[in-house]
Amino acid sequence: MKKKDVSIKLVSRQSDGQSKEETEIFSKGFFEKTENGYKISYEESEATGFEGSVTTLETFGSDKIVMDRTGAVTSNLVIERDTKHHCVYGTPYGSFTVGVNTKDIVCRLDDCGGTVDFHYVIDVNSSYLGDFEISVEIIQ
Repeated sequence: MKKKDVSIKLVSRQSDGQSKEETEIFSKGFFEKTENGYKISYEESEATGFEGSVTTLETFGSDKIVMDRTGAVTSNLVIERDTKHHCVYGTPYGSFTVGVNTKDIVCRLDDCGGTVDFHYVIDVNSSYLGDFEISVEIIQ
């Protein structure tokens, strides 16, 4: 399967233990099959706070997702079942190293599109920062 132009619906929920925030965006992007799963990429918008950046999600079944952001803001997060990763997380205010603990990954992608949902917890110096839930739907 070659790289396809697709529409992407992304719902992001985050909680810091006291307040919750939800963002829903629709974007144009690309979808392609890789040796180990699928790759989804899209341009960030002002709504996400990462305007000027491109985010790429590479799936490895329901075991692992690599989220790479390049451009105005850069980060690289590895979300992997049963493994804590220390990753660089970029924000509009700067980058820092975070711990990423995966709670769940459900990948229902095939060559026609589908969904991927993942939930992870981020900490800084072992101090809880927040819970993040991402739902991505590929619409062809």
